Amino acid sequence: QVKLVESGGGLVQTGASLTLSCAVSGQTVSAFTMGWFRQAPGKEREFVAGIDRITDTTNYADAVKGRFTFSRDNVKNTIQLQMNGLKPEATAKYYCAASIRAYGSSSQYFNYWGQGTQVTVSS
Repeated sequence: QVKLVESGGGLVQTGASLTLSCAVSGQTVSAFTMGWFRQAPGKEREFVAGIDRITDTTNYADAVKGRFTFSRDNVKNTIQLQMNGLKPEATAKYYCAASIRAYGSSSQYFNYWGQGTQVTVSS
């Protein structure tokens, strides 16, 4: 079965950087459309960044463009999210997700989810 495990979260100050990683098991990571989502307390889960399965196109939410970088490592079967210039509004639990669809950024279309890793940015 497919399993996703996130790592790399933590407590950092405004302006700091963090890299999140998600290890995929049970299937090749390139077989999925992959995404990073986040959910802050009292807010809905939102798309952060991802890659489409067929075209390998990476996509970003407007709020993180230019500061966050999504990458996929087909050898290690992982995805990463490099986050630079972190702001307090980035505080949330970050989830890795996999979809069998060819593309998409809506959480409803993702079939597999990790347990999440907490990112807290202090001001």
